[in-house]
Amino acid sequence: MKYFDRLREWYEATDRDTRLRIGVGIALFLLFVVVLTTANQRISALEKKRRAREAQLVEMMELKQSYHAAKISFQRFTGRLAASAGDDSPGKIIESIGIKGKTGRVTPLKGEQRGGFVEDAAEVSMEGLTANEAVNLVYRLEKGEKPVLVKKAQFKTRFDDPSRLDVTLAIALLKPAQQERK
Repeated sequence: MKYFDRLREWYEATDRDTRLRIGVGIALFLLFVVVLTTANQRISALEKKRRAREAQLVEMMELKQSYHAAKISFQRFTGRLAASAGDDSPGKIIESIGIKGKTGRVTPLKGEQRGGFVEDAAEVSMEGLTANEAVNLVYRLEKGEKPVLVKKAQFKTRFDDPSRLDVTLAIALLKPAQQERK
């Protein structure tokens, strides 16, 4: 308490103008502290808001990339669907791929209508394919010019030659549905 008593005695011993200056100085210092504290709170609030917006921006960039990937996939599918002519069939597509086994059999299946598409379905059986030919067949069906779905695939090794496969695929060629005219 000695220091506080000394400070009070010194303050009381000073003249009125000096006391006024000291009071104004203390008031200005307190005002500066209040302004600085308020500014610091505002800066921290703005920084928190900036971090939240950066997180939203990262999320939006991911969504933008997903949107562009979906848009490209849709455009590719639309192009493949437009390439599908009315006289196309699963048998013609298998022939156009050029992979031939010992025998190729195409059995038509009942197709479905999904949304704006009609499925022209068939079961394709090929015997005596190598593993590479079987993989190429499935790849060319799914990634070819025409929109083809491989619904079911069955690969069996041959008893007489284990290096060859018998392949049975259930495929569906997608065609645009005919629009009904009113």
